[in-house]
Amino acid sequence: MQNNHKKSKSFCISFVVFLLTGLLFCLFLPKPEYSDTERRRLASMPRLTAESVWNGHFMSGFEDYAADVFPLRNAFRSIKALTAGGIFHRQDNNGIYAADGYLAAMEYPMREASLRYAAGRFRYIYETYLSEKNHVYLSVIPDKNRFLAKQSGRLCMDYEAFEKKMEYLCDFAQYIQISDLLELDDYYKTDTHWRQEKITDAAVRLAQAMGTQPAADFSAHLLEQDFYGVYYGQAALPFAPDALYYLSNQAIERCVAYDWQNQREIPVYQVEKAAGRDAYEMFLSGALSLVTIEDKDAQTGRRLVLFRDSFGSSIAPLLLGGYDKITLVDIRYIHPQLLGQFVDFEECDVLFLYSTLVLNHSDTLK
Repeated sequence: MQNNHKKSKSFCISFVVFLLTGLLFCLFLPKPEYSDTERRRLASMPRLTAESVWNGHFMSGFEDYAADVFPLRNAFRSIKALTAGGIFHRQDNNGIYAADGYLAAMEYPMREASLRYAAGRFRYIYETYLSEKNHVYLSVIPDKNRFLAKQSGRLCMDYEAFEKKMEYLCDFAQYIQISDLLELDDYYKTDTHWRQEKITDAAVRLAQAMGTQPAADFSAHLLEQDFYGVYYGQAALPFAPDALYYLSNQAIERCVAYDWQNQREIPVYQVEKAAGRDAYEMFLSGALSLVTIEDKDAQTGRRLVLFRDSFGSSIAPLLLGGYDKITLVDIRYIHPQLLGQFVDFEECDVLFLYSTLVLNHSDTLK
């Protein structure tokens, strides 16, 4: 009986010490403002006032803050993720699942209202800025769930129906299918995006459908930095990094890229960004509203305006062979009503190239 009492007392003391140690760490250890693994800003300490305590805002804010700055937080996140999948056999952890050596976010169901909204924004651009002198095209990039979800027992959209719906809604544009050229290996294992070195066939399909000569004679360059994609931190699972390649040729090396959002010349491949929070931002410097890439030696007499999401950053350089100038527009960051002030649409080709991830959540489009 006495031994049991000693064990209970020791357990209680250990538990109190554990809690006090955690509290001291929370109070005195440096507090990060940003989580590189989760790619989000962490909660900050709420202001302590009589009003915030009375209305409950302080306690709810402190709860978020304590959860974000708890010591060894990433280690506990990994334990939770491994337990959820390995012991409790959950299909996902925070919407992220692992299958066949890949990480992916569950994308289901198809949101028809979102597709209609996206098509409406594209139609506004068509009716406002374009004419019969423009050749207008549309292409949909499937996310990797198309090749991973159903095979691994997850809920899966009907991707063929998705493409057909967008083609129907955007009847003003000629549809170019590239999904039949893609496979799971064309995507990064820990990230959303496709691998540039794997999509030259898709670039050729797009170029030929638009009546231009596809770029060729690429050389592949491997970066020294390992690439941990956006899903790596969100999943909190031990996963090997991806290798990050970029392609180059004479046209890409001699072209000039310009970031109109920040009024600066930029490299097509900003290699130093590969060591930053999101290595994929090395392709045309990441999320920018308006970028042009121009090859003054091409002399094809043709221009392309590419409406795109982040997938377009890596494929645009591969289309340079058929165009003197490519203008990339991201209407998540610039309102279509302003485009007439910055973009010359006169007798140019126009391509709407979007991933299913953006089209299925098109409230991000302005």
